[in-house]
Amino acid sequence: MSDIKPMSKEVESRLKEVKTILVSQPEPASTNNPYRALAEKYNLTIDFRPFIQVDPVPFKEFRKQKIEILDHTAIILTSRNAVDNFFRICEELKLEVPSDMKYFCISEQTANYLQKYIVIRKRKIFTGLRTAQDLIEILKKHKKEKFLFPCSNIRKDDIPNFLNDNGYDWTEATMYKTVASDLSDLDDVTYDIIAFFSPSGINSLFVNFPDFKQNDTRIAAFGPTTAKAVRDHDMILDIEAPLPNAPSMTGAIEYYIKKANNLE
Repeated sequence: MSDIKPMSKEVESRLKEVKTILVSQPEPASTNNPYRALAEKYNLTIDFRPFIQVDPVPFKEFRKQKIEILDHTAIILTSRNAVDNFFRICEELKLEVPSDMKYFCISEQTANYLQKYIVIRKRKIFTGLRTAQDLIEILKKHKKEKFLFPCSNIRKDDIPNFLNDNGYDWTEATMYKTVASDLSDLDDVTYDIIAFFSPSGINSLFVNFPDFKQNDTRIAAFGPTTAKAVRDHDMILDIEAPLPNAPSMTGAIEYYIKKANNLE
């Protein structure tokens, strides 16, 4: 991993043995996951706890947005939550989605999830590879559609910015909310490492523990917006993922552990 940028002096001065890790996400369903492999390889205790949760926007609250779903010809779906809540709202409105409605999905996984609600082989579905930019490349070929974008109250700007900047006819529909989970049953958060994956997770930490002091806890963040949220809360960012040779959170943590636990 010679092409990974060296640690800052501040981060290097905080190197201490790692024994415990808190991952601010649900535990992976499969027992054959990289966190379990990491725990076994380095004799670690790794706990999982979602710091954020997704709540559906109540039907009456959605109605206040005055959105006519059937005025649209295409739906942009960026997650399973978007799929679930779009069809939930349609059911509550007693709407039957027309068979010629087009679906633009951020990934094949999201597209496959549609079969929970529709017969996929009979619908027009366009699928990106994985990222918002992949989906944007597909949207460029369909400017004549009238798009509906079901999303959370907290969302990334890349797709909306693209649609606005290029004069697309589209409507944003807030159908679910990302909120802080109740973590009051946690005795403390004094783990050696806490891993975060979104700014919302950082916000949840301070909603639940307003007097939280980082002290010797190492903070790991995935993605630039999460890293910025760490620094905005005046915390030291010890582990930043992805790294050039470690595209996953577990890879970045392993790289850190090798240094902190003197295993190199």
